[in-house]
Amino acid sequence: MKNSLRLIAAAALIGCTTGAFATSFVYTTDLSVRATGATSDGTSDLSNSFKDDKIVLEARDDAASFVASQGQIRGAHLEAAFAHIRGKLPTLAANDQQLAQAILTI
Repeated sequence: MKNSLRLIAAAALIGCTTGAFATSFVYTTDLSVRATGATSDGTSDLSNSFKDDKIVLEARDDAASFVASQGQIRGAHLEAAFAHIRGKLPTLAANDQQLAQAILTI
């Protein structure tokens, strides 16, 4: 009888934690998808806004090196472009990798 109660209690706890995990996973996944969508929209807007910008266009080779090296190679033109873009769009929520990839799409 005592062992049966322990098994029932253990099963109930497992059921509760599994439900909490599933809810947490769905919530986290939903937040990730929203954040990715917002960043994608922002970098798309960036590509359209700076397609004729000399500072950004000059950074394309540096951006390619940056992306290929996973952020290890940071050229002067790319750094100037990052500063220029963030100065023009201070509310843009994109990291350096996302900005470099957006520069490559221009």
